[in-house]
Amino acid sequence: MPIWLQAALWGLMAGSALVLGALGGYFLALPQRAVAAIMAFGSGVLISALSLGLMEEAFRRGGFDATALGFLGGALVFTAANWALARHGARHRKRSGTQQSDSSGSGAAIALGSLLDGIPESIVIGLSLIGGGKVSVIAVAAIFLSNLPEGLSSAAGMKKAGRSPLYVFGMWTTIALACSLASLAGYTVFRHFSDDVIGATTATAAGAILAMLADTMVPEAYEVAHDFSGLITVAGFLAAFVLAHMAA
Repeated sequence: MPIWLQAALWGLMAGSALVLGALGGYFLALPQRAVAAIMAFGSGVLISALSLGLMEEAFRRGGFDATALGFLGGALVFTAANWALARHGARHRKRSGTQQSDSSGSGAAIALGSLLDGIPESIVIGLSLIGGGKVSVIAVAAIFLSNLPEGLSSAAGMKKAGRSPLYVFGMWTTIALACSLASLAGYTVFRHFSDDVIGATTATAAGAILAMLADTMVPEAYEVAHDFSGLITVAGFLAAFVLAHMAA
């Protein structure tokens, strides 16, 4: 199978967790505390993938300067875009309660915000195939496991805000397909670039993901799970750590 097609399929697989999570969040009456616990676990998984996989890979390819600049740049770009979208109704796009607004214009902002969250993760999958042609199992697993609670929490909030099933599942299916295209682009666009550029891009994605965690996923987990969110996050980190070493 061509590597470019592998990149697209791996991205689609990771993105499909958003749809699966949305199905659970929309049709299952899960307690908010359970949703928050799953969100905390997913946060820990992503933090583990960032620290043990993405940043080390970025440093190996591009060195300290490219990694540092890319990491800070990714966080800056995400924060600026997230701030702009928050002003148009996407601030609570991952919230499972009644915080999501159903005001005019917020639907598009929520969709764009969710897309903003998913693209950096998917690009990383494509980047991992450059060189050896072997996908990073820990990256795919971490993104899949973190996408499940993201889709679950957001869809539960959308339902409470009065969103129709067509809107909710149409949005998440579109974003899952966009994740596949982003993974494809991560491989096809960057495979001809130098290691410095690939390393900086990997670090940029890592910075955006960490900023997303701090701005959106962690607040949702803490507000509902309270004192247990830290412990559950640590469990998610440990699960990804074990998975990474089993796959090595």
